[in-house]
Amino acid sequence: MTTLLITHDQAGLNHLTPTGHPERPDRLRALAQVFSEERFEPLKRLEAPSVPLETIALCHPMDHIEALRQATPKHGIVAVDADTSLSPGSFEAGVRAVGGAVLAVNEVVGKRADNAFVCMRPPGHHTETSRAMGFCLFNTAAIAARYAQDHHGLGRVAVIDFDVHHGNGTQDIFWSDATAMYCSTHQMPLYPGTGAKSETGERNTIVNAPLSAGDGGERFREAFNSRILPRLRDFAPELVVISAGFDAHRRDPLANLQLVESDFEWATKALMEIADKSAEGRVVSVLEGGYDLEGLSQSAAAHVTALMHG
Repeated sequence: MTTLLITHDQAGLNHLTPTGHPERPDRLRALAQVFSEERFEPLKRLEAPSVPLETIALCHPMDHIEALRQATPKHGIVAVDADTSLSPGSFEAGVRAVGGAVLAVNEVVGKRADNAFVCMRPPGHHTETSRAMGFCLFNTAAIAARYAQDHHGLGRVAVIDFDVHHGNGTQDIFWSDATAMYCSTHQMPLYPGTGAKSETGERNTIVNAPLSAGDGGERFREAFNSRILPRLRDFAPELVVISAGFDAHRRDPLANLQLVESDFEWATKALMEIADKSAEGRVVSVLEGGYDLEGLSQSAAAHVTALMHG
């Protein structure tokens, strides 16, 4: 099995955030260190390219994209909202994160890799159609799914999100779309305040499985088994996109779930089984959250190991 790792030596590091901000360049440095270990030597590795802004416009209006480009400072850091900021390298980092996801789709659909992990920042799943928020600039996972439909003619696509925070942005983008399913486990109540079970979308393609503070692997797996996996099997996606946030790990400072590395490995394998049945095994995973460096590194390592070995 060929697993593709997509990174960029500089772009993700050049997106700077204020001192003390949890979404910081050290996240990528920690992951670069773990993926340099001998056990990950078999990974196919490619650099995240830039993409035309029209690709980002598959999910976001051009005036939103242009407003972020214009707001990007030449020096220092400016705030987009209370949690989200722009530095001189931020716009390119966001564009290359999208570029990495698009490259992953091309490689996986083109059968040059079985699956892929896009190890880039900033994350994306909080970005709504016209609003950057929650550390996120562009909705990388949603764009990857839409790109697979638009450029490769795939019909049904699914984004499965196990970040501890609900992906309000992905839900917003796919809310009225019968061809795109969004499934999420997340802690609730917690930022951003969305993700109730009752939020099902206009075409019943939104599946939320909220968890409570203190829940661990048993409740997480139960949510997958009872709510998410049956719906995915019925939907039969032709591409599985994973919003791979690792902040549900017990060490993470921003939330209160108690997952460990083996839980992420289990979820990854379960989603690969879905992909094997309906999507010719096609899985594209993109990094979302995860703010304790040890928890992030261990969890991402378990996730990518599952992608490599099934």
